[in-house]
Amino acid sequence: MQAPAPSLEIIVLAAGQGRRMASALPKVLHTLAGRPLLAHVLDTATALAPRAIHVVYGHGGEHVRAAFPNAPLDWVLQAEPRGTGDAVRCALPRLAEDALTLVLLGDVPLITPDTLKTLCARATAGLALLTFEAAHENQYGRIVRDDQGRVVRIVEWRDADDAQRALREVNSGVLAAPAAYLRRWIPRLSAANAQGELYLTDAIALAVADGVPVATASPEHVTEVEGVNSRADLAILERAFQERQAAALMAAGVQLMDPRRLDVRGLLIAGRDVQIDVNCVFEGRVELADDVRIGAHCVIRNSRIARGARIEAQTIIDGAEVGPECVVGPFARLRPGTVLGGRARVGNFVEVKAARVGPDTKINHLSYVGDAMIGQGVNIGAGVITCNYDGARKHRTIIGDHAFIGSDTQLVAPVEIGAGATIGAGSTVTKDAPAGELTLSRAVQKTVSGWRRPEKQARPDKE
Repeated sequence: MQAPAPSLEIIVLAAGQGRRMASALPKVLHTLAGRPLLAHVLDTATALAPRAIHVVYGHGGEHVRAAFPNAPLDWVLQAEPRGTGDAVRCALPRLAEDALTLVLLGDVPLITPDTLKTLCARATAGLALLTFEAAHENQYGRIVRDDQGRVVRIVEWRDADDAQRALREVNSGVLAAPAAYLRRWIPRLSAANAQGELYLTDAIALAVADGVPVATASPEHVTEVEGVNSRADLAILERAFQERQAAALMAAGVQLMDPRRLDVRGLLIAGRDVQIDVNCVFEGRVELADDVRIGAHCVIRNSRIARGARIEAQTIIDGAEVGPECVVGPFARLRPGTVLGGRARVGNFVEVKAARVGPDTKINHLSYVGDAMIGQGVNIGAGVITCNYDGARKHRTIIGDHAFIGSDTQLVAPVEIGAGATIGAGSTVTKDAPAGELTLSRAVQKTVSGWRRPEKQARPDKE
């Protein structure tokens, strides 16, 4: 497959309001797989290694630009929404004389670099359109060909008659042409149409009139060229994107218990023989090493899970590192800054935050461990809390190797528990506990003889 010419420049049309989204958010900032629609388009554009990417923005422009603060983009303002032809007109002065221009749409997120490379290769001698066969009635512009099969024009749905609307080949809105041709055609566009706008698609008839060849290319999958105009469209493309993700993961050796119930909203890197149960969500960058097992209904974000670890159902992991052969969950939560050593266990209804947990340590039930350094082989009983916050500052708890922390203990930081120490159940520890010793703090238990529990008095109206 021929690569795009080194003179390639890309115009991304991202000025639309998206009224059917019924949202104050610009359409191109609505998210697919956790990222703005425009981000997906820009990723694809960048993969083509163009000389420049020009983004035409308009509605909600300050928000669109703010979403990509450091991206190497040329931002072009379309002050008035006068159609796709006008949007390209705004960008024309930015194009180099020798540029091969590729026009993309900011609300068409699933188009692939390979499809665009094919399109650009066919545009070197003239103009190339990306078209597809519509499987059902839609309101895309229709491709009109002559009796020899040559493209002669595009008719927009609102301007088409019944015979033209019956045509199945439709326009995707994506095209490629030398900038010199666009400079010739764009000033000749007319707004004499149903919408009173300058249609970029009218440039096709001008190309034909000038004797410039018009070629076409088609995507491998129709979902590549489907745009987002409504929440329903967005939901359909979300599933299409996730199906792609699932197929790639299974091809790499991941077992998905149900490929239709997976959401990857970022980058998921998985080793061999990973197993993922249903309804799991992966956000940001997540790495799963070989033989990892992920239970149902887990959410994992910006984390690394080492070889052989098992994440039980309903667990949330955010910004954490889980060591080899650890067991986490069910119903556990690892917050940012958590690092679990090998074979550590974090059980049901346990929350760990900004803590290093040593190998073979167990925190099995109903505990909170925050801002802590915990050694190897420590046992932390049910209901243990590290009291790390004094209302203004966070303080650290340090627990030495092989310590035993009894159930329902409060460790009031800053505090250090020595190696091999035992803390009796129900203690509130406010001072350092020495290594190898039993430390406990409990009120004196007593029994009050003859005490009776108060009894309710009968109300007169109840007699």
